Amino acid sequence: MQVEKIEKTVSEAVAKLEKLKVGDSLAGELTWCWYSYKNDQNPVGFVQKGQEALALFKSVREQNSRAVSKKLLEDLEKAVASA
Repeated sequence: MQVEKIEKTVSEAVAKLEKLKVGDSLAGELTWCWYSYKNDQNPVGFVQKGQEALALFKSVREQNSRAVSKKLLEDLEKAVASA
């Protein structure tokens, strides 16, 4: 997956986390890990926080299927897998 697409997906995920007011500091941690990954090409933190965001989004989606789009879930899964 291209860096631009991953960055767009990460920003959408962060915005959704902030909008839903879930995950406490996960939005900030995901952002930090993404920029860290861009700088040093070490995906460990980004993958971990991305997986945490995915799990959180899936649990929110189980409660309310309209809260998190299927496309966001799929795009975030691809971004984490390609990192």
